[in-house]
Amino acid sequence: MVSPWITGALGWAFFGPLGGLFGYAAGSLFNAAQRGGAPGSSGPQAGPEAARNGFIASLLALTAAMMKADGRATKSELAVVKAFFAQQFGGDTAAQALQMLRDLLDKDIPVGPVCAQIQRNMNYSQRMALLHFLFSIAHADGELHPAEDRLLARLASDLGIHAADVRSIAAMFASKTDPNVDYRVLEISPTASDDEVRRAFRRMSMKHHPDKVAHLGPEFQKAATEKFQRVNAAYAAIKKARGLA
Repeated sequence: MVSPWITGALGWAFFGPLGGLFGYAAGSLFNAAQRGGAPGSSGPQAGPEAARNGFIASLLALTAAMMKADGRATKSELAVVKAFFAQQFGGDTAAQALQMLRDLLDKDIPVGPVCAQIQRNMNYSQRMALLHFLFSIAHADGELHPAEDRLLARLASDLGIHAADVRSIAAMFASKTDPNVDYRVLEISPTASDDEVRRAFRRMSMKHHPDKVAHLGPEFQKAATEKFQRVNAAYAAIKKARGLA
């Protein structure tokens, strides 16, 4: 039985480059979506479910591109992806998603056009959530390959993510031994004043609050919560180092 979110994701993806990619990769799921009148199969979707479906379709396509960036999809990367989908969607749905992902791994992902479609259909918070997940795949084996680093930079640019936000997300995966990593998480310099630190914390807390991606469904709020906690941890560490109350 085809999962409703998969048919919804396919329906969203039928428009633009993601449509061709998923139509080719999904095979029988494409037919199931069409027979079932998947959301978006007769016109563009709107509302929270469309946002969630679009996020999932984009997630699968760019996950495949990220896993292939260094010329091989490693077991550690696949383990991260498996755990994510199993936790967020349950066993049966995760199995279907992973099968689609395996098909996509054999395809040439047109990341530029795909990112352009994502920009047209997703807000900034969604795109940041997507980039954060892609960073987690790249760091799954404990090593950021130069090819993965280059692809992340390209995806961030194509998705329209601001450079400061990219540095902040990257810092969330950096070694804690880096003395300036907490400042990069808050998007400020180590020379920032105490007032600037406080303002940065308030700004980043609002930017990464889990409610920003509530429209994607509760399953996507977990990653946002982890980012929110990392912002809080960075602020706490800076306050302790500076002796702030």
